Amino acid sequence: MATRSPFCPRFREAEVPGDVLLLTEPFDPAEALRSFTAALPQAGGIVSFLGQVREGGGVEALELSHYAPLTLPAMQELAERVRGRWSLDGLLVIHRSGLMVPGEPIVLVAAAARHRRDAFAAADYAMDHLKSESWFWKREKVAGEWRWIEPRTQDVEDLARWA
Repeated sequence: MATRSPFCPRFREAEVPGDVLLLTEPFDPAEALRSFTAALPQAGGIVSFLGQVREGGGVEALELSHYAPLTLPAMQELAERVRGRWSLDGLLVIHRSGLMVPGEPIVLVAAAARHRRDAFAAADYAMDHLKSESWFWKREKVAGEWRWIEPRTQDVEDLARWA
């Protein structure tokens, strides 16, 4: 499942930057951030976070699956909460699903604001909520065997600080 993506060939330059994208195909985070930044010259600060599949620990692959009728609407609702909480010039949330290998991008969040503090806080809030209110089931392949990844206590604690 994918929404219109400014980082795929079918993107039209006239589209407004900032989007919520759920992709099944790889994306180029550098190009995504370049396009987002170029479209927001009024922003005094742009903060981004890139999450990727970790190398090491014997991890061969990561697979994210989700319940399609819930995932994208929930991601869009999160983006609206972020936009309502901070004064932003733009917000970009890209999340992959499917099978990925070490080094592949999973998630990119970028927030643009006139001042850096709003951008930092918005990106941090978005990532804490994506990580802890996740609509994805995650499993990793290690030594040829698949195992499910459960939420960490730290992720729940990170989310609690926004209450």
